Amino acid sequence: MARIASVTATPFTLPLKGALRWGRASELRQLAHVLVSVHDDAGRVGVAEAPVRPTIYGETVRSVTAILEEHLGPPLVGLEVADAAAQAAVLAGVPNNPCAKGALDIALCELRALESGRTLFEAERGLRERIPVSFILGMDALEATLQEAERVYAAGVRVFKVKVGRDPAHDARVLGALKHLFAGAGVTLYADANESFAPETAARELARLARLGVAYVEEPLPVHLLKARAALRAAAVLPIVADDACFTLPDLLRELEAETFDILNIKTARTGFSTSQRMLTLAREAGKGVMVGSQASAGLGTLHAAIFSSKEGVTHPCELSFPLKLARDLLSAPLRFREGFLEVASLRELHLELRENP
Repeated sequence: MARIASVTATPFTLPLKGALRWGRASELRQLAHVLVSVHDDAGRVGVAEAPVRPTIYGETVRSVTAILEEHLGPPLVGLEVADAAAQAAVLAGVPNNPCAKGALDIALCELRALESGRTLFEAERGLRERIPVSFILGMDALEATLQEAERVYAAGVRVFKVKVGRDPAHDARVLGALKHLFAGAGVTLYADANESFAPETAARELARLARLGVAYVEEPLPVHLLKARAALRAAAVLPIVADDACFTLPDLLRELEAETFDILNIKTARTGFSTSQRMLTLAREAGKGVMVGSQASAGLGTLHAAIFSSKEGVTHPCELSFPLKLARDLLSAPLRFREGFLEVASLRELHLELRENP
């Protein structure tokens, strides 16, 4: 039986075509992520991408690198590649650090697949043949937003997640202009408020979004306001997507008990494949919708999210088109979209293009 020989973390940066702005003050101008590699003593390697979001998870490039190389990597070395239970115990022994552990989980999944003679795609793909995709439109000037939306529409995307919450008047102009621009084109709009609404006005804000043609809204209220979020969901103004409220499996169990949401946004970047599968199962059993989200991942992280999106129980368009915002990527070929969908079979041959200085 092969054994794990080493775990390495390699920082890399990629430029964006334009800044991504969301929430009350957050902004992303380039990707500064970490490539996580797990090697076995037979020369095989599993790789995954750890996105770094200090304003969301508190992780930085230095912290991800340190937690992997100093705390998670050493106890994995020497374990049998096939021993998923022992590997899970190592990950469970370190709290927090979700994206570092999520990437490590996916890299370990790939290594186990390779030892069994399969690729990660072959081992983890679901039964769905086509996945509807969405694109994240950040906060920007109206004309810039419309230009980006037109470019992404031309690339084959038909669903847009629009960041809202800083300026309601501007949000209304953007949503109205998008609705007019794509009238009759089969485009769906939904909103992401990133916890920016107030409890006393949230129902009115959702009603306003509904009148503007929004299909559902992500995280309208601050996560700590559990009772207010449950009441807002019970009012049934718009379907509510849970994202920030469900970073972890215990978070999801709490939210299911409190009945705070209608659709779960699973992000493999922070829960890997193992915990994401458990979350998908729980959401299905509770009758919830499911989408797979992006943590503004580059091509590799998006490829892994897309593989997971092919599983049964994923019911809503998935955020698999963020690489369209990249000026450069590390995948062997770009993901391609057609009339709103990503063909799962097209993922089979995609892989990381290793370079000396990623």
